[in-house]
This record gives sequence, C-alpha cells and structure tokens, in this order.
Amino acid sequence: MVILLKVIQVIFALSLLVIIHEFGHYSFAKLFKTRVEKFYLFFNPKFSIIKFKKFEGKWHVKVFSSNDDEQWDAHPQNTEYGIGWLPLGGYCKIAGMIDESMDKEAMKLPPQPWEFRTKPAWQRFFIMFGGVLYNFILAIIIYAAILFNWGEEYLRNEDAKYGIAVNDLSYEIGFRNGDRILAFDGVPTEDFTQLQVDMVRSRAKEATVLRDGDTITVDIDPTYIPAILNTPGMFSIAFPFVVGGLPDDSINRDSGLAVGDEINAVNGEQMFLVHDVQQKLSECKGDTVTVTAKRGSEDVEIPLLVDTAGKIQVILDTDMSKYFSFTTNTYGVLASIPAGAKKAFLTVKNYVKELGLIFSPKTEAYKSVGSFIAIGRIFPDTWDWFRFWTLTALLSIMLGVLNILPIPALDGGHILFLLIEMITGRKVSEKALEVAETIGIILLIMLMILAFGNDIRSLF
Repeated sequence: MVILLKVIQVIFALSLLVIIHEFGHYSFAKLFKTRVEKFYLFFNPKFSIIKFKKFEGKWHVKVFSSNDDEQWDAHPQNTEYGIGWLPLGGYCKIAGMIDESMDKEAMKLPPQPWEFRTKPAWQRFFIMFGGVLYNFILAIIIYAAILFNWGEEYLRNEDAKYGIAVNDLSYEIGFRNGDRILAFDGVPTEDFTQLQVDMVRSRAKEATVLRDGDTITVDIDPTYIPAILNTPGMFSIAFPFVVGGLPDDSINRDSGLAVGDEINAVNGEQMFLVHDVQQKLSECKGDTVTVTAKRGSEDVEIPLLVDTAGKIQVILDTDMSKYFSFTTNTYGVLASIPAGAKKAFLTVKNYVKELGLIFSPKTEAYKSVGSFIAIGRIFPDTWDWFRFWTLTALLSIMLGVLNILPIPALDGGHILFLLIEMITGRKVSEKALEVAETIGIILLIMLMILAFGNDIRSLF
C-alpha cells in the first residue's frame, strides 16, 4: 500500500510538471502562430493510450490507437492531444523544429510560414524558454500557496541553545556534542536543519564554532565531501534528557524514576544532553548506574539498571517546543507572492550549487544521481499535502534548471544555438542541429543509465 501511494504521488507530481513545462512551449508557439502538431503527456511510440483532436468541426477521441492514422494525419493544422504509454516525460511537437522526434523528412520540405524554423530568432527563443519559465512560475505559485496556507516554522540556528549532537563522521571531522556552529567560511546559516546542507553546498573549508564559551575554527578537509553527501544526520539537535514515559515492561519501571525527571548527572559526572547521557550509558552495559535527576526544584539520586544494549528503557520527552523557541512566519495573500518568489529563487540558487557538486568528480556526488525510484523515496508514506506540494515545487525547480543546461536535446541546448544566432546574425545549420540533437540524446540516455544504475545498486 505504501509503495502504491508513493507511485501515485510521483505520477501525479511529475505529470503536473511535465504538462506545465510542455504547455510553456505550446502557449508561446500558439502566440507566435506556430503550428503545434502534438501535445502529449508521456511518450507514445507505436500507439497512444488515448488521444484527442478537433477537425471537421468536432472533437474526435480514440483509445489505444495506432499512431498511423490517415484520417487524423489529413488535418496537420490541428493539434493532437494525448497520453502515451511510456511514462518518461512528455513532449510538444512543433512543426519545423529539430527535436527528439528527429523528423528529418519534414525538414527536407520547403519551409512554411507556420513552422518554427521560419520564425524570427527572438520568437523561437521564447518558444524554447517557455517550458523553463513556466516551471519557475509554477514553483513560485506553489511556494506562495504553501506560505499562505501553512506559513513557515523553523528553528533558527542561533536559537538552538544546546548546540549540535554529532555522529561518528562529524566527530571525526572535528565537531563535538554541544558545539554551536556560527558560520561556514564566514557565512552564517539561518535554519538549523540546513547546517549540513549548507556546509556541503558551499564546499566549506572551515566552520566557526562556539565551544565551552570559546570561539574556535574547525577545518573541514574537502576529501570528506563524498562521505558528507552519503551520511545524513551529521548535526542533529542537542536537547536535555527528560523522561517522557516509562513502559510497563521497562527494567526501571519501579526504580523511582518519574515522568518529567531531567537527568543532569550519571555516576556523579555532570551531563544533561541526550547524546552525552546515551554515550555514558553505552559504557555501562548490563551494569547499574546512579543518576541525578532534577525533579521540580530539587535533585534526586536514583539507581538505574542498564540493559545489555546500553539503555535504561525509558521514553524521552521529544517535544522540542518545550526546549526551544521556534520562529513562525505567517503570510497574507499579497505577502505570500514575493515570499514565494524569494523562496523559489533561493531554491534555484541552491540547486545550481548542488549540480556543481554532481559535475565535480572529486565529490562523487554523481553517485547520488537517481531516477524515478529515488524520487519516489523522498515522498512520504502517508498522504501529506504540505510535503507533497513542497516536493512538487522543488521538482519543478529541478526540472527547470536541468532543462536550461546548455546540453543538446535539452531546451538549454536549443537556447544556446539561438543566442549564437542572435549575436552573430547567422543561423546554425540544420545538419549541425541534427548532429547536436543526436549527441544530446545519447548523453541523456547515458544519464538515465547512471540514474537507474544508482537506484538499482542502492536496493542491494
């Protein structure tokens, strides 16, 4: 059931993004009176699941229909809309344009006024840029709607008063429990949850840290970047060890420990953060320890059993609102629009940095490139509209940025050639465009193989 729910979310989100992207091309093509032959969600080699076309004064519909249809082909001036069976995106086939269809026969015919190739360079530019533009606009709209409906709540880094709790990797790099990270390479991080992300995006060389009242510098060896990319949870939030509950089958059920007790020492050694207490208990497996717990206005000493896993079998009070002041921002209709645009711009900026990591072999970030399987994993196990729309906005940004890369077969490749034409005043030859399109398709196939390969490897 969980897998089915994830599949539904992925198909819903990607279908929306593909339709919006292709509609960007479609709308500008129609604006400049350029013929759009086909508009499809998913690809339809050999046949379509369903297709629509208006001719002879009425709409015609066919289900599971072959692409070879003389009656429909007799009306090329009307757009055919449909859904294909191969769920790898979609397309908008524009007359007189060299695209992934590689329709060379049509390009051999004399140019027509309704074709893409006969339009001025600036019109062709907007037709090609329309898909990316609409993806960015969609992201702004979604972010604005999210901010209007849910606002935003986050823990400012400066309000994480107990600092960080480290894992093995962050400890090895030089961070310690209780550290308060002030900045990476002199640039502070606003949102506590973005510490690790900001560190790796910026490829930070050093961190400014407040430790035991002193400001120190932690040098970050760039060789750690591959490990950082593959080790989530380097900086979790440090918070007090407060008992939230005692299970009926706990070995310390009758120890005298009570809900609300805050441990501040173990065997006389002062400590109160969860990770420090857990570390100490792990050193006392199968033994007995004496903890000092604050209860109301007094301290009580309680002997506790430690199981063979280094646990005292209590439930922690993890209500973070008791320990920290969270920042909450709410937005009205008008305020949400510029806030959504700002969030979209920041997401674009951050994603471009992440692409820089992927294209740098030393970071090994290319090993994290994923396909639909990886996308499916990031969607929640239950239907959560907030997370769904947040992820959809992010994917819209990703689709827009990827498509604008100057790679043949992508929108960015076509835009690059158009910019060359606009600057030099000379068109790139159709033969060169065909060769570039072929190279681009090969590169995209190789990228898909890498993505699917990474996903398959991650399953084992």
